[in-house]
Amino acid sequence: MKEMEWTQSVLLGSPYSYVLVVSLDAKGIPNVMGVGWWCYLSAKPKLLGIAIAPERYTHSCIEHSKEFNLCFPSKEIALEAWHCGKISGRDVQKIEKYSLKTAPAKFNKAPLLADSAAAFECKLHSKFPAGDHTFFVGEIVACHGDAEKKEHLFTQFFSKLISVSHDGKCDWNLEETLGIPGKLSH
Repeated sequence: MKEMEWTQSVLLGSPYSYVLVVSLDAKGIPNVMGVGWWCYLSAKPKLLGIAIAPERYTHSCIEHSKEFNLCFPSKEIALEAWHCGKISGRDVQKIEKYSLKTAPAKFNKAPLLADSAAAFECKLHSKFPAGDHTFFVGEIVACHGDAEKKEHLFTQFFSKLISVSHDGKCDWNLEETLGIPGKLSH
């Protein structure tokens, strides 16, 4: 093992699960953002955390609404999910633009994404600065899932999407499988 640049080490540690955070803006309009920096934090109480840069639109949405939904997009919406991480919700209503299907949440006002393998409704528990990001801690108030949508998305350091299921199925060539060459990488 040798010392290397941060970006090289992060790439070697790939893949990381790629999730979509759904929140509401001050007008009650849903916003969707692709996120790679998230983690489970506690089982009692059930907590998870997401890192969002202050300049991101999602940051102000969570600050306002005090809630968010963390959705694990299925392979079927890989292209739409990837696009949600590429443009700002300040300029575009992504649910409409990408024809994302929604489902009502049990407790949160923000919707769930219907084509998700799993989703967690979170109420804002706490937040703190973490370098150039804010770390939002969400208390999980409801869990949802679809056992038929086993494969969800992972990213190779935000340069390519792949899909992996909990039972070991993996698709490293989503662009070819889905027939969208050059669309899930940069």
